[in-house]
Amino acid sequence: MKSGHFALALLAASVAVALVATPALAQTSGSTTSTTTATAATSHEAGRLDKEFAALAGSQANAQALVTGLHDGGAITLTTTVPGANGAAATTTTTTFTPDTGKMGYGDVKIALSLAEASLAKAGIADPTAAELEAALNGGKLVMTDGSTVDLKGVLAARASGEGWGRIAKDMGFKLGDVVRSPKHAGEIAERGHHEHDKVARVDLAHGHAHDADNRVAKPEHVSKVDRPDRPERPEHPDHPDHPDHIGRPGG
Repeated sequence: MKSGHFALALLAASVAVALVATPALAQTSGSTTSTTTATAATSHEAGRLDKEFAALAGSQANAQALVTGLHDGGAITLTTTVPGANGAAATTTTTTFTPDTGKMGYGDVKIALSLAEASLAKAGIADPTAAELEAALNGGKLVMTDGSTVDLKGVLAARASGEGWGRIAKDMGFKLGDVVRSPKHAGEIAERGHHEHDKVARVDLAHGHAHDADNRVAKPEHVSKVDRPDRPERPEHPDHPDHPDHIGRPGG
């Protein structure tokens, strides 16, 4: 009998342990599924943006670097390869910069890249270099071969200062909805006699140049108060004409 009671007690304990462990197992399984789903959605969104901005970035790899860097707030390295002339070897250059905004959601990444593309298209640049992309994002000046300049305020610089996307788009001469739908088209419509891309001689980036004397905005001089005009003197009252002497009656 003692043996039977011991076996029953052991069975009951095993069932209790199984019942306690089952909810924990179910919870772990659900958490793993949620994490996997979120990761898949994130990967899908990033891949969609990579494809959307591959033409702007110059390659799929550059687009991926842009999207990842803007999303994570880390350094962005872009590679540009220029074919050599007359059979010479191609030249490859790399540009590395850190976005001014820090981490951003994928929705903000799309808006930032759309505004950057629109600002470049407005300046007549359809196939930007890495340096021009950096200027469009963080701010910079395009110096043309004729000495004139196109100032790019930088969509990320404006965002980092606390401005909303709608305000940034408006200051750049765009409607945010138009830019998000078709950034290149919005930029081309807003283009008003800007220089062509092949006239860009160099790019002066905002970082390291923003405080140069040439880029400083002079404060207006203090305007002295305008002196109030003197009040016109009141005209003097004309003298009352003398009353004529009383004329006596005829024959008086």
